[in-house]
Amino acid sequence: MISRLLGAIAAFTIATGSTSLAAEPLKVGVLATLEGTYTVLGEDGVRGLKTALAQADNMAGGREIELVIGATDASPDSAVRAARKVVEQDGVELVIGPLSGSEGIALRDYSKTQPHVTFINGISGAQETTYVTPSENFFRFNMDGAQWSAGLGDYIYNEKGYRTIATIGEDYSFVYTQVFGLVLEFCQAGGEITERLWVPLGTKDFGSIIAALPDDVDAIYLGLGGGDAVNFLNQYQQAGGDANLIGGTIMVDGTVLSSKGSAKDALIGVPSSGPQADTWDDPGWQAFVKAYQDTFPPDQRFPSPSLLATGYYNATSAALACLDEVGGDLSDGQEGFRSCLSSLELDAPNGKIRLDDNRQAIGTNFVSEVVELDDGNLATQLVSIKENVNQTLGIDPDAFARIGLPSREVPECKTSYE
Repeated sequence: MISRLLGAIAAFTIATGSTSLAAEPLKVGVLATLEGTYTVLGEDGVRGLKTALAQADNMAGGREIELVIGATDASPDSAVRAARKVVEQDGVELVIGPLSGSEGIALRDYSKTQPHVTFINGISGAQETTYVTPSENFFRFNMDGAQWSAGLGDYIYNEKGYRTIATIGEDYSFVYTQVFGLVLEFCQAGGEITERLWVPLGTKDFGSIIAALPDDVDAIYLGLGGGDAVNFLNQYQQAGGDANLIGGTIMVDGTVLSSKGSAKDALIGVPSSGPQADTWDDPGWQAFVKAYQDTFPPDQRFPSPSLLATGYYNATSAALACLDEVGGDLSDGQEGFRSCLSSLELDAPNGKIRLDDNRQAIGTNFVSEVVELDDGNLATQLVSIKENVNQTLGIDPDAFARIGLPSREVPECKTSYE
């Protein structure tokens, strides 16, 4: 009797398609810059994601994770095309990405048209992505570019003694956000920004920009990354440049510090800030570094995870934790899963992360300087830590809103923004 009943139940299940969620793989879309000037950044972002999956045996909530990877090139159009493919053609239920700032803004807008899918930012850092018209199904477990500048303005003014600086930056939303954070803090400390120079993403020839650099400033801030950073350093060295330099977050990331050639040696001693410091002796950070190193052979990774790897690792870790909490159940519009993400305090390798009401990270920032290690590799060495950095940088929200959104000329350089 019992065997006949079990057989009937099995037959009913097959006929109705009511198979257990635990038996079904979970399709996860991954968007990363695997084309263009930021290719090496995207590749390490994917390595960070795969490190998190390896630690979880590629399972979460009883479901095997099936990756569907979409390549982008840092442009908003490429991000939307890749997202549409993985969501509308491949049928993923969750998207992790993108990497670049303007991609994030575009993906936020696209996410609003796909309410049945949850989007977890990879590492893109434009302020507007979560600060302006946030999407209810878009979550960001990394701080934005302005938050990554926290502590740097004070450090270069009060410790390095820089009073006047000029900036060079890639002409798009993430670097606008980086410079925004730097200007607010440096100018409130008493510093002056004399000039802001902008170059297109993917610039090959920096000759005219190098010739235009002012020589009457204390230092020059470099808001460049990937191939642009390497090209600039090579050409700057050839031109005999010897100014004091300040690094934007991705200017001194492992993706640049591990590049071939000696031009990167110009970055030794350069101050910067961002979501990690390579040589931090925190046990959690060191465990993550080892996990990254153990997941990939030395010739297929950097000596230490880049901030792109860290960002994608954290995004994936948050997703895995909440999938475990809901037992892999993404029914009811993924309500339980999203509720978990909203309230999650992630014990990340680079400090605790929690989300604000816009689902934007509040986290820890690191001021650092580039050093040469005993093995000859370059890395960022911790100078100081700023905890609980929120998106308004500790400024009253109403006063912060009056500053305006990051752009080529915003914010103004002022001693007070209250």
